[in-house]
Amino acid sequence: MKHRVIQWSTGNVGFHSLRHLIRHPDVELVGVHAHDPAKQGRDAGALCGLPEDTGVVATGDVEALLALGADAVVYTAKGETRPQEVIPELAGILRAGIDVVSTTPIFLIWPAHAQPEWRDPLEQACRDGGSTLYVNGIDPGFSGDALPLAALQLADRIDEVRVQELVDYSTYEDPDFTGVSFGFGRDADYTPPLALPGVLRGAWGGMVELLAAALGVKLDEIREHYDRVYAADSFETPMMSVPRGGCEAVRFQLEGVVDGRVRIVTEHVNRLRDDAAPDWPRPPADRAGVHRCIVTGNPGVQLECFVTGEDGDHNTGGVQATATRLINAIPAVRAHAPGIVSSLDLPATPSRNLARD
Repeated sequence: MKHRVIQWSTGNVGFHSLRHLIRHPDVELVGVHAHDPAKQGRDAGALCGLPEDTGVVATGDVEALLALGADAVVYTAKGETRPQEVIPELAGILRAGIDVVSTTPIFLIWPAHAQPEWRDPLEQACRDGGSTLYVNGIDPGFSGDALPLAALQLADRIDEVRVQELVDYSTYEDPDFTGVSFGFGRDADYTPPLALPGVLRGAWGGMVELLAAALGVKLDEIREHYDRVYAADSFETPMMSVPRGGCEAVRFQLEGVVDGRVRIVTEHVNRLRDDAAPDWPRPPADRAGVHRCIVTGNPGVQLECFVTGEDGDHNTGGVQATATRLINAIPAVRAHAPGIVSSLDLPATPSRNLARD
């Protein structure tokens, strides 16, 4: 059975999501939403760089899209900086009886983590429409649920669960959002959004809380740490130009404390060149990035995940994996009872798109 799907937004993740939806044998793309008037009226294939038209044209007409009778929406619009727009938009889709798999709002990776004023309207919309909302991606997302939950199946006594993203971001061409949020290229006088108290917890704290729930423990608190390293000389990357004294590497951690001890950690180390911050954790020598889970205990377990895009780049792979994590979950989300769900509520969601050529 084919799932009738609408792609909502055609930006960084939406571009790749659209490509996967168009080429997926179990999906019928029935609609595309574009906020940008320059994209409206263009064929879905052209919007994501595919050579053939699909006959599906992007539109900004929300009512027309909701009237298509779609089974699901893949929602990939940026939402953390504009929840006052995104929450009502998602609620309208859900109220129309359409299931949603979404990259945002990221705090809904663990629904209980979200502020009630943002979560409650979406829960009500799910009840009104008999629909289901699932928020995930690769990180936050897969790296903090599927990867550690797999590692924990091999563990016995657990001293610490550490989830890492160690990735060279230099080829991640998203300076306006990721660059600004992390503070890349800015000097020490600039305070990036992620360094503000509570921001890291809002974005990644849901992963810590999800793992605490999976482990059956109660957190005392979640601690935030944010550090930067600055360039000794200027250099160029596809992401941006980095001046001398500009930030070239970022490290942050959230520590979940249980009974006074750090037990769950999510850690990012992101660089704009390979030799930056040599003392910080690194991916394996032959890799530009890794998502890693380390379970310290008896026995100790370490799992590593590497993603590669169709262009051979690891950052493209990460963006593609964010999209496919959602697309692969559509059947399980459609089969679930109405409400906002997390990865703990769903079965495993593997791709079944076995190559036939």
